Amino acid sequence: MTLTGGCYCGAVRYEAEGDPLMKARCHCRECQYFTGGEGNDFLAVPASGFRFTKGAAKGYTRPDYPGAATREFCAECGTPLLTRSPALPQTVILKVGGLDDPSAFGGPQVILQTADAYPFHLMPEGVPAFPRFPGR
Repeated sequence: MTLTGGCYCGAVRYEAEGDPLMKARCHCRECQYFTGGEGNDFLAVPASGFRFTKGAAKGYTRPDYPGAATREFCAECGTPLLTRSPALPQTVILKVGGLDDPSAFGGPQVILQTADAYPFHLMPEGVPAFPRFPGR
């Protein structure tokens, strides 16, 4: 599978080769900051198949948070594009909103961090949901 995407203004473009490793929605407080309040729909893809095809994203890693993920976004328009987590070094977490064809997401297979969700957050019925990450 090949996924393509980029930012709102077109300054940054990317391509991801390989089948998604996970399709999920995360409701952690950090994701709420980066989505503007709702949960974060994402696809985890192999890092080896990911590359920027135009421009480059700016990254931010919270310095006071041990093991913090690096959030990458367009420095021009601010579009959140992806996350790189030190816990998943072989993976790139693509934000569904940056995909050229968001329908490729197809909906989450799992919902994470529901302990941080608010009553107004949408939870699809029939999708396994976890208060934190499974196995923790």
